[in-house]
Amino acid sequence: MNLQYLKAFYVTVKVNSISKAAKVLHLTQPGLSMQIQSLEKDLQVSLLNRSNKGVELTEAGKIVFDYANTILSLQENIERDLLNLNSDKKQLLIGSCKAVGEYALPCSIYIYKQDNKDVNIHLEISNTKDVIENLLDRTINLGIVHGCYNCMNTNQLTIEKITNNSLLLVTSLPLMKNTITLKELDHIPLIFREGGSGTRQCILDTLETHGISVDDLNIIYELNSMEAIKSSVIAGKGISFIPELSIKRELKDGILKKIDVEGLEVISDFYVVYRKDHVLSPHEMEFIKFIKSSKRGFC
Repeated sequence: MNLQYLKAFYVTVKVNSISKAAKVLHLTQPGLSMQIQSLEKDLQVSLLNRSNKGVELTEAGKIVFDYANTILSLQENIERDLLNLNSDKKQLLIGSCKAVGEYALPCSIYIYKQDNKDVNIHLEISNTKDVIENLLDRTINLGIVHGCYNCMNTNQLTIEKITNNSLLLVTSLPLMKNTITLKELDHIPLIFREGGSGTRQCILDTLETHGISVDDLNIIYELNSMEAIKSSVIAGKGISFIPELSIKRELKDGILKKIDVEGLEVISDFYVVYRKDHVLSPHEMEFIKFIKSSKRGFC
């Protein structure tokens, strides 16, 4: 069985599209189709039913897909371990959500590197949804995500809690009250993170327990960067829920002030996440142990 053909089949199923899979794999669509057909010929079964809506696994395809997930992971582990064996540098591929990656994690990586100079760290920052997708697609091996526990595929992922942090409603506007009611929250001009953000989901999940939906809020616009949201709030363009760890200095210097909402406390959890079928290397296990400890030194 050709592993390249197996990967072509696996990626096609993951993205549910021949054309999208061809782009991911840098192949032409006819070339990709030929590889899948060759795999079907080798296995003497039909794997996919194709339609305008995408692709659908046959019963045989479901069996092969489950094995493909394991086989490709083993291939990745073999290649990684052989690379590390012949290299002085060990690879640490990390994806992080923006709430952690833009603020807290750089200090942690600096501290970790002091005792692990032989580890080459690559950090990719995106939102929680994309971090999870990159994990499942094997672009990264470790993910650091913020809240949004229910958006993770726990059947395929191991999830370990790192710590938690408060999401504070903050403003730079001098005329805002220090305390508001839940009803008043409906009317203030809010700046929110985009869909797929763990920060956004955590806020909405908490508000839902108080009978408040996203449609009840006065969201004036959405941004895909916590830094952009913080800058907008400092400039007086709106009010937002921002992780406390990312605005410690601004709160201390009086640039931003906290607005208490009666009866509301938004607490989000941070997790380190990795695939269940991924065999952790010694330095990956060491990093997980480090990031869960008090030595992590979040900025």
